[in-house]
Amino acid sequence: MAEKERDYNFSGIELKWQKHWAESNAFLSRKDPTKKKYYVLEMFPYPSGRLHMGHVRNYTIGDLVARFMKMKGFNVFHPMGWDSFGLPAENAAIKNNIPPFRWTADNIDYMKNQLNRMGFSYDWTREAATYKPEYYQWNQWMFLKMYEKGLAYKKKAPVNWCETCKTVLANEQAEGGICWRCESEVTQKELEQWFFKITDYADDLLKGHEALAGTWPEQVLTMQKNWIGRSTGLRINFRLASGEDFPIYTTRPDTVYGVTFMVIAPEHPLLERVTDPKVKEFIARIRNQSMFDRMSDDKEKEGIDTGLKIVNPFNGDIVPLYVGNFVLMGYGTGAIMAVPAHDTRDFAFAKKFGIPVKLVIDNPKAPIDVNAMQDAYVDEGVCVNSAQFNGLPNMEAIEKISDYAEQQGFGKREVNFRIRDWLVSRQRYWGCPIPMVYCEKCGIVPVPEKDLPVLLPTDVDFRGDSQSPLIQMDGFRDTKCPKCGGRARRETDTMDTFVDSSWYYAKFTSPGSKDIFDRDEVGYWMPVDQYIGGIEHAVLHLLYARFFSMVMNDMGLLKTREPFTSLLTQGMVIKDGAKMSKSKGNVVDPDAIIEKYGADTVRLFMLFTAPPQKQLEWSDKGVEGCFRFIGRIWRFVNRYAGLYERAASPDGMDLGAALQKVRRELHLTIKSVTYDINERMQYNTAIARMMELVNTLYLVDEKEFATPEGRAVLSEVFNSLLPMLSPLIPHVAAELWEMLGNRQQLHDMPWPACMESLARRDEVEIVFQVNGKIRAKEQVSADITKEEMEKMARGHEKVKDFIEGKSVKKVIVVPGKLVNIVIQ
Repeated sequence: MAEKERDYNFSGIELKWQKHWAESNAFLSRKDPTKKKYYVLEMFPYPSGRLHMGHVRNYTIGDLVARFMKMKGFNVFHPMGWDSFGLPAENAAIKNNIPPFRWTADNIDYMKNQLNRMGFSYDWTREAATYKPEYYQWNQWMFLKMYEKGLAYKKKAPVNWCETCKTVLANEQAEGGICWRCESEVTQKELEQWFFKITDYADDLLKGHEALAGTWPEQVLTMQKNWIGRSTGLRINFRLASGEDFPIYTTRPDTVYGVTFMVIAPEHPLLERVTDPKVKEFIARIRNQSMFDRMSDDKEKEGIDTGLKIVNPFNGDIVPLYVGNFVLMGYGTGAIMAVPAHDTRDFAFAKKFGIPVKLVIDNPKAPIDVNAMQDAYVDEGVCVNSAQFNGLPNMEAIEKISDYAEQQGFGKREVNFRIRDWLVSRQRYWGCPIPMVYCEKCGIVPVPEKDLPVLLPTDVDFRGDSQSPLIQMDGFRDTKCPKCGGRARRETDTMDTFVDSSWYYAKFTSPGSKDIFDRDEVGYWMPVDQYIGGIEHAVLHLLYARFFSMVMNDMGLLKTREPFTSLLTQGMVIKDGAKMSKSKGNVVDPDAIIEKYGADTVRLFMLFTAPPQKQLEWSDKGVEGCFRFIGRIWRFVNRYAGLYERAASPDGMDLGAALQKVRRELHLTIKSVTYDINERMQYNTAIARMMELVNTLYLVDEKEFATPEGRAVLSEVFNSLLPMLSPLIPHVAAELWEMLGNRQQLHDMPWPACMESLARRDEVEIVFQVNGKIRAKEQVSADITKEEMEKMARGHEKVKDFIEGKSVKKVIVVPGKLVNIVIQ
């Protein structure tokens, strides 16, 4: 045993090992065909100035995975960089008269230092920052390639406008009618804008979910599926009374005989012929409403009769055409057929405006009196008032009526999507310039590839407002046409910053390459094996990144179609029940906690306090508890370091009961921790298991460890416990490993192996539940069968009280764990 225990000087220890890892290039990544690669990546940060606890949690999880997989023998790639274009830098420049590039560079330096203080195992030789020309020139190159393929185009369209940010937002960035960045209300504005044709990949994006099922959270896949919104229906050519076609799209052709009015979007070009001042005034007012207000179920459905009449091709009925605030030009044809008898919204609208209601689907069990209807009938039934389709079940009639429409030539089956093309124009300065010019003679002309990058000027004057200075900069704006050499002007809009983050994962493989990627590097490392980030990006970054990956795959740049094999969405860090924010006064500064307790304590708290997918409630007591646990490990290893023998093994030794228990608990811990980290990603339970092992060690009498058998068992414990702790608390684990006299670096050690013969329990505790609530626990033989577990549960006195006389719907048995009896 050591004569005197050393103090746990976490500051000195952490600085020592951070310096050592940096100087020795401990986490440098190189291609190695003899090893299986593992690419772990956290969503890279915006350099806002300081890390917050949400960053710390995300990156701590990623670092654990990277270090663990390295010890498991994988060739690990763990890069980091900066999503460094965006509004905050521009707003800071306006407020403080600081050039955005300087504000950004200073923040990157500060945050990089913070990341290093946490001991994260990044390969900084792969660092990339999206605001640098060597990165964004490839944004521009991709834009040109997509333009060549018809995937980038410009059109005039109603767009989401944030008056505070003075810019356009994509639909995904204006959910709920609120700007994703500043939370101001979004309004509608009509502008000429650039779009990426993500709709061409809608089916591919949906089909890709098949490969991601089981490795991506079901919630994310569902959110993307709903956002893409694939539907199959019928395009029907109604007619204006004047004779022109008036097409609509519907998923409910079984109700077409019940149409009593039509509704058109206020942006529809047909409305240009309307002259009624009241109608024109209504249209102007609705166009200024936010998209959220127009689509919200809580908002009143407004409309006005245009005076135009529409003819139903199925029965010749002539019905009025209304313009309504709830119809969008971007979906379908910008017009809908309205069937008030079978649609709740249409029913309310018809009652409000005195429009007739016509029943075409009846309830066969309780025939409906249309005059007595208080709401729409939306259940299945049989067709009535539907000509030759009367008597058919309405679900069967969908196909029959679609067949008839196609035979008659006024209908065609069609697939439609809710997702709209990605609007990528932004009326801001601090972003990637769009590589297009406008020539009076030649029109829109792409910048030649040889002239890339189109450099963003850094010497700019914001004139005290939030208008992009590029508009006023003659030196940037005025140029020559690449085609005819005549006078031209550059595009002064910049790209949506989500373009930057839609392909960075591939650029990390070769940030300094002369081409967009080094083909060997990107071919070896891609796809990302484990991606980690917030669920709030489910229909923003994650959807865009998948789109870009598919485009790059079609261009032959990537071998893989999906960029991220596995996805972990970590929960938010909250305090006092709310998201941390300066306005709430509940922000915890990572630097302050590191100063007081050390980076290892912060890491341990982030991993132990909650499962990674769940919210983490900040707790000062929890941090103190993690600090105490590290202290217990420190003191135990210090106390017994003198007994350590690197090569000692207890195999074949005659061990007493206490040492046998230690050895059995050690191998049970190795098995459990390995499973929890590798399979379940439940790091909190892995740490809890190691805490149990440390408790067991403290219960052993010192004299037991002083024997030759005890020294061997103790050495086996140190050889396994410290490597297991290394991905969690790497600084103190490395220090203790060195203290024991080991020369090989701990992070290069293999992950400890479990001896299955020692990792079997004679008994296990099983839980008996009724409807998910624990009613009893029992110690049973470890080899108990599922049938025996269910029989024991049903016969247990504390369980019988809850199930007697009840109908058992099902019994869920988890072998060796629990029995849950579900009753009605």
